[in-house]
Amino acid sequence: MDYTEAQRYMLSLTDYEKIPGAFAAANFDPRRMEALLHSLGDPHLNSGSKFVHIAGSKGKGSTAAMIASALTAAGNRTGLFTSPHLHTIRERVRMDDALITQAELTGLTEKVRPAVEAAGAETWGVPSTFEALAAMAFLHFQGARADWVVLEAGLGGRLDATNVVTPMVSVITSISYDHTDVLGPTLAHISREKAGIIKPGVPVVLAPQPGGDEVLGVMREACREQHSPLTDVGRDVGWRVLSAGLEGQEVRVTGRRGDYRFFLPLLGGHQCENAATAVAALEWLAEEASGLTGQAMAKGLAAVSWPGRLQVIGRGPLIVVDGAHNADSARRLTQAVAGLPYRRVVLVMAASKDKDVSGMVRELAPLHPRIIVTRSRHARGLSSRRLLGEWAKHSAKLEEEEDVPRALARARAMASEEDMVLVTGSLFVVAEALEELRVAEREDY
Repeated sequence: MDYTEAQRYMLSLTDYEKIPGAFAAANFDPRRMEALLHSLGDPHLNSGSKFVHIAGSKGKGSTAAMIASALTAAGNRTGLFTSPHLHTIRERVRMDDALITQAELTGLTEKVRPAVEAAGAETWGVPSTFEALAAMAFLHFQGARADWVVLEAGLGGRLDATNVVTPMVSVITSISYDHTDVLGPTLAHISREKAGIIKPGVPVVLAPQPGGDEVLGVMREACREQHSPLTDVGRDVGWRVLSAGLEGQEVRVTGRRGDYRFFLPLLGGHQCENAATAVAALEWLAEEASGLTGQAMAKGLAAVSWPGRLQVIGRGPLIVVDGAHNADSARRLTQAVAGLPYRRVVLVMAASKDKDVSGMVRELAPLHPRIIVTRSRHARGLSSRRLLGEWAKHSAKLEEEEDVPRALARARAMASEEDMVLVTGSLFVVAEALEELRVAEREDY
């Protein structure tokens, strides 16, 4: 088996990320993941690694990257498992910020494949692409002798394939309406699913919540039931932006154990919230993680990289990409953009079929942009006609292009040096924009 064959095999399994409407509770059963891992020798239990587990609707990937970067800066061998990816499936599995290599992924696929196929004959059914990748990640981190592993939940928490570990700290980031078909119709329903990662006695760090008391009440109840201490970021941990520019922000976080000042090379107030959440989690790890001082935290946060999130990739005109994909993330994007220097916005937008497009458009409308709607090449890409209809409700100046390269070319032709070209709507369209502008190369679709 070579790398192309390995990748083809992984993607031949059921991939719920590519199937609109497939997020149904019947498709998720942690017992299937436990059985798969058991057939592989339980690498999540026998590696000697300590875990950090992160769930939430928004900000979990950024927060995971920050925590992993700080642990690495402190001298710990650190694994990171995240999803989805922008350009290559290898982005999902990292050791000390190095992507799993093609050879490593191929070798692990050969090891995982027989277990996946054997599982198909058992009670719980054939593992999905995500479950097979998670199993591969656990094997990779075991083989690399990771001291720490930071796991980002894929969907929800209670039923997620990553919810097979007992972590040193559980982190729950901002919760908003997303995947309501499986997680439930209200923030309380969604919060209960996310709270499923809380384990008995394990500390919990809760990021600031736009849902307010509805979310906080659920989390406090879950922590009481599990006898887990709760750190409420915003109440127990504070932060302040000292300065900000196109390169990043100088941030001060006041934690439970001390004050931390650092440079954060990510833009937007929401990333400062994520950083405060990461610091709150790291404080719980300080006694267990070797070398995790305030200085190491600052070094790690200054080195963090998380592409595709309010990322500046060009000047004159300013070109910004952001993977906002629901109403709350679109609102945060609009707020963040207000602090950037521009005369007007030329917006390139594509979205996914299963998202709240009406809510996203409503939140972006205050930018009063010139709009070019298009469609991602991804299987879940929404018709540009649907986007046209939503924007037409806001009396916007509209144009349509059939794909992202043509939309980008049109936007750059329309924009003056003082304008901003903003690309958003999903991580899929952001990935295509980064590739088109040669900020990233297509490697292995």
